[in-house]
This record gives sequence, C-alpha cells and structure tokens, in this order.
Amino acid sequence: MSGKDLSNISRTNWAALETLDDEGIDYSDIPPLTEEFFEKATLRIPAAQARQLVKIEPEVLQWFQAQGGEYKALINSILRHHIESQGEQSVT
Repeated sequence: MSGKDLSNISRTNWAALETLDDEGIDYSDIPPLTEEFFEKATLRIPAAQARQLVKIEPEVLQWFQAQGGEYKALINSILRHHIESQGEQSVT
C-alpha cells in the first residue's frame, strides 16, 4: 500500500448507508451459506487469543458479571488467591 492510497478520501455516502435497514441492503452478490459450507468451515482463533480461552459455565459467568466492576479481573483475582492458598508459589 502506498502513501497515495492512504490519502484517498472515501466516496461512500455514509449518511445514506446509515439510514438503510436490513431489507434495504443488496446481498445478491453474496452466495448463501449452506450446510455444506458449515460442514467444511474451520474456526480459526489467533494463537495469542487461543492460549487464553477458558470455558466458563453461563451461570458462573453471569454471577461474576452481576458483581459489578471488571468481572474478568475478579475471576483472575479469585484464581490467583486459590493458587496461593494451595501453597503454590506466587503467580507472577
């Protein structure tokens, strides 16, 4: 990509685009997503994110979210406390 490409101004009429509802969008050039497509599809998660995936039951997540504040920090704090209470070395 050249510097010239970065200085181009979009000719998109954003105001008109924002007024469209779903029925006003032309999807005719997009092929339908069939069962065959989903059978062959592969979920790809970037490696940095994949290392941090943890499955949390919906009810447990809802409880943490209901506590207010940063629920992810709360989960991390509780896990850290549990590790330290087990006599393990401190997590750094």
